[in-house]
Amino acid sequence: MLPASRIMYVECKSGGLEGPACIARVAFSKSGRSVYFRGRLLQRLGGQGFKANFVDPDTRVEYWVSGPKRNGRDRLYASGTVAIDEDVLEEYWLTIRGNPECSGQGTYRC
Repeated sequence: MLPASRIMYVECKSGGLEGPACIARVAFSKSGRSVYFRGRLLQRLGGQGFKANFVDPDTRVEYWVSGPKRNGRDRLYASGTVAIDEDVLEEYWLTIRGNPECSGQGTYRC
């Protein structure tokens, strides 16, 4: 059986409070303590991170992973461009944002 997957907002925190962000499909481990994102294993920090909730155990780079907001205001701090992975583009704009006219748009600003 394949792990459960879901479209999520993922922001890399390697540069501090804000970093590169994307909307991507992640797969959850059976326990829910880990996610698989673009071939990386991210482990839950369990409240130990500063504005991050997952960490790459190999690189120690921290990430913020959360469900995408319908209004597109996903970033914790500041504003910036959010990339949308091509494989989730249509589903994101149709089912999450409810904005089918943007279904070909691969980025947005928040």
